[in-house]
Amino acid sequence: MAAKTLPRGMGSFFKECEHSPSRWAKCPHPYKVRYRDASGRQAEESGFATEDEAINRLTTLYKARKAAPRQDAKAERIAKYGPMQLREYTTEWKDGQRHLAPASLSHLDSLLQHHIFPALGSRRMSSFDHKVVDGFIRTMERNGVGLAAQSNAYDKLKAILLDAHRLGLFDDNPLSGVKPPQYDPKRAVIPSPEQLQAVRVAGDDTLTLLMDLMSGCGLRNGEAAAVNLRNLVADDVYRVTEQVNQTTKTYDRLKHRKAGEYRDVPLPARTRNTIEWYADTYGNVDGYLLRHPRDPTRPFQPYLLQNQWQRLKRRGDLDIPDGMVIYSMRHFFASNCLRHNIPITDVAEWMGHNSIEITFKIYRHLMPGSIGSAAKLLDLGLTA
Repeated sequence: MAAKTLPRGMGSFFKECEHSPSRWAKCPHPYKVRYRDASGRQAEESGFATEDEAINRLTTLYKARKAAPRQDAKAERIAKYGPMQLREYTTEWKDGQRHLAPASLSHLDSLLQHHIFPALGSRRMSSFDHKVVDGFIRTMERNGVGLAAQSNAYDKLKAILLDAHRLGLFDDNPLSGVKPPQYDPKRAVIPSPEQLQAVRVAGDDTLTLLMDLMSGCGLRNGEAAAVNLRNLVADDVYRVTEQVNQTTKTYDRLKHRKAGEYRDVPLPARTRNTIEWYADTYGNVDGYLLRHPRDPTRPFQPYLLQNQWQRLKRRGDLDIPDGMVIYSMRHFFASNCLRHNIPITDVAEWMGHNSIEITFKIYRHLMPGSIGSAAKLLDLGLTA
């Protein structure tokens, strides 16, 4: 009896008859296969009519043995994590979110405690599918949860379930086919140049500085509070390197940026003049212009700006439309850019938006032009 051996590890096939291997294709006797099973023991099977059938069987067995360790590992993960409640699984998942800043972790905890855990905290991980996720969204809708909170809660649940999906807990993606909440920011209330001028001189010098940084450079409240002379990197460029974190009340990395990352923004002459005037008048501490009024060793806190804003509103002698807030000064920056035909891609970068979609949703109505005017401009190119 002769045998034909395949590549190492696949086994061999043969016939138990008097015919030589060169005659096997024509003799009527069945083929047998010999291989090592999962335990390493030699095994045989018979009854294969052709050589191709024998080889196919050996190939299938070989692939199954190679895949067994991965399948065993997957089975172990399912056995470990499948019975876990979402609350327990999330605790382990959070340990891996080392990239999140303290403020982001605080926001995550808030979403978990107020929205995700009350609805899904005790649910076993193995029981999640698209119907469960869709039901969670409907529950938030029935409870009157705002669209921004709905969107944020869904995004966090999505991250957790995708992590479980990568571990192999679900055969099908539990988010497949789910329509996520659609957060559509309200149209921004933007001050007119006259309203901006009235506000910037209505309070103290600190208010003037902060208003000019927000309206002139597009800085967020916390970024303006961290203004530093060292960030004047050119006559017309301000480098935004940090913010005062409203949660930790300390200097921190920028929103949507890693530690050490920055963004350069335009620095109008009026804003630069205000920065230099304030520095000449009040001095600085390590380049910082603003410090806590009762403790110069601490950063200036954005809530102090909010307190002054509320006092100005209560006075009632300013033209402050409904919906206009401190953040509206940052909206003024975007409006000023777009009305002067600066590309929205540049505006999104300068404002530090994580996605241009956010910029577009908030400020689309400010972008110059229309279909009619676009048609006229296109026609000029076609007929030139």
